[in-house]
Amino acid sequence: MTNQQWEYATVPLIIHATKQILDQWGQDGWELVQVVPGPDGTNLVAYLKRPKA
Repeated sequence: MTNQQWEYATVPLIIHATKQILDQWGQDGWELVQVVPGPDGTNLVAYLKRPKA
């Protein structure tokens, strides 16, 4: 048995299009892990993961 390996992505979120952005990444197989404030404190950044092929 091998351990699952993951790849990760960080995605800036535009407040008025958050759902559409996350839906698109989800269709590509990415799972949302966490949303945190961006470095500027006003925008959000999503952390996503999916199994490595």
